[in-house]
Amino acid sequence: MLPPAKNDRIISHLPKCFSPRAALHTEDVFHPDVKAACRDHREDAVSFNVAKVIVVGDVSVGKTCLVSRFCRGAFDRNYKATIGVDFQMERFEVLGVPFSLQLWDTAGQERFKCIASTYYRGAQGQVSKVKAHKRQADQDKPSLLCVCPPAIIVVFDLSTASSLVHARQWLEDAMRENDPSSVLLFLVGTKKDLSSSEELADVEQEAIRLSEEIRAEYWAVSAKSGHGVRDFFLRVAALTFEANVLSELEKGGSRSAGDIIKITSGKDDERKLAKRKSDCC
Repeated sequence: MLPPAKNDRIISHLPKCFSPRAALHTEDVFHPDVKAACRDHREDAVSFNVAKVIVVGDVSVGKTCLVSRFCRGAFDRNYKATIGVDFQMERFEVLGVPFSLQLWDTAGQERFKCIASTYYRGAQGQVSKVKAHKRQADQDKPSLLCVCPPAIIVVFDLSTASSLVHARQWLEDAMRENDPSSVLLFLVGTKKDLSSSEELADVEQEAIRLSEEIRAEYWAVSAKSGHGVRDFFLRVAALTFEANVLSELEKGGSRSAGDIIKITSGKDDERKLAKRKSDCC
């Protein structure tokens, strides 16, 4: 059984957006149907939900530092370029339901694009069902069991204008392998601490315009200071979870509590990564 979420990963209400002008939606509470579904969820009908989140952007914009700041609470001043794809798992509890994010930190160098692109494909919850060792009497109990829509985080450097220009291409690369209608998009400006107020205001205006155009939610953060990082990832988890549950409710599908959703070990992806490195780069 997976360990419970840390106290600072427990989400009981919908986290606020960074900018109402560039938000996926501006409601300050979860959808009523989502709250009702979670309220009816029984604790002994165990389910684990997982969403695969792809992090893309130019080299050295701060993708790895962003993920590391949230997952480890640390900032590494010694820059080390990501080779291929790095993987992190973070567990949450949303409205009392276990939920996890698989964070796939992709390399920004051109020579690694052939590897990273394989992870764009089907950037969605990877789940497998295994039979639960539960009493037969439990078999008819309902469980909240979901397969999440994908989320893509496009990262740019607030102090480097060209990285914002390139953000559009990164998004297009990632979206070639996914259904645009089912993907949650986030545009994140990093290194907020390096810009003056005037410079930041100018870049953010452009970033908000782009986010409105591509229907992404915009955030500005600093991995160095940690400003905005935790709030951002809580927002990603909450919105992904909400979209997940609403999608399942719309399908009207039901699952047995005798099945447990179990996240894949990642070994298949590791094998694919090793093969891609040898075949195409």
